[in-house]
Amino acid sequence: MKNLKKEVIDIVNDQNNSVDDRLKCLCNLLKQRITYYDWVGFYFKNGEKNELKLGPYAGEPTDHTIIPFGKGICGQVAVSNEKFIVPDVSAEDNYIACSLSVKSEIVVPVFVNGVNVGQIDIDSESANPFSEKDEELLEFVCSQVSGILQLLTTP
Repeated sequence: MKNLKKEVIDIVNDQNNSVDDRLKCLCNLLKQRITYYDWVGFYFKNGEKNELKLGPYAGEPTDHTIIPFGKGICGQVAVSNEKFIVPDVSAEDNYIACSLSVKSEIVVPVFVNGVNVGQIDIDSESANPFSEKDEELLEFVCSQVSGILQLLTTP
């Protein structure tokens, strides 16, 4: 896990790449290094609208490029401002299926100056694979992402 965190820091600090390129690299890194991360992506608040817009991701393309606040797991995190771990997506009434093979999901918000600006979304084709280590890693990733996003919003 320590090596992975170092790689996250290296990607985030790479000034030679755009923010989107760095986010895409983070998605690829997580998907490649953690076997049960089958889809990794970022969703961000879409301007002033109460919806999320798909950002960089790694995995199969998705039709869910816009998600209204409150809809699905990602939409719920946009409203609650809290991470959401779903061990079995079939047990969730408000789940938006991106793929029939997805069995579980974890979504962790990204905050900039205390405001929820987006989230990282991980889909897994494994049942109930997420642990406290995943939560810790993804919270670390989100805190690093927050740092580069904060630089974009600072005059």
